[in-house]
Amino acid sequence: MPERLSPEIEGQHIACDLILTEDLSGEDETETASLRQMSKEAERYITSFTWCDTVRASYFAGGVGGVFAIFFFYIRPARPEVDPWIWIVVGDIPSAYLPVSDCSSPSQVFDTYVSGMNRWVESARLGRDASEEPNMPPVNVPATPEWAQELDKRLQVLNLVIRPVFRAESDTRNETIN
Repeated sequence: MPERLSPEIEGQHIACDLILTEDLSGEDETETASLRQMSKEAERYITSFTWCDTVRASYFAGGVGGVFAIFFFYIRPARPEVDPWIWIVVGDIPSAYLPVSDCSSPSQVFDTYVSGMNRWVESARLGRDASEEPNMPPVNVPATPEWAQELDKRLQVLNLVIRPVFRAESDTRNETIN
């Protein structure tokens, strides 16, 4: 089994393949503005946590303006157990974060995010309090069947429209490695 890189080194390696958020541009001016707004939303989200002391750098990892985007943040953690590199997902869906120790590529972030949200949907459909279940992502809406249905619709759109964006990235990366 190959030895895993430290989160610090792994994050630096991943960031080399991404776009600094200040250099971010979409397919047109409207998408560029939307993606830049999403970048600000992602930064507000990560800095809302007490474990994030400050943002050192941020990168765009992929997405579609106004719908779904993944950003990669290099932070100064306020606590030693927190990874300095964190993935942030924002858009027309619940925001979430994943440490680099959980995902090493944007396509893994996408898959992990969708999987976690699908688990939340199933739990909420059953009327369970998802916040009390192990390994359940936090979602900032009540765990009700109505919200489960709403999130499920959005996840279906992500799978149809956004997944190909991250599959193409994964395929390109595999061609480079092989």
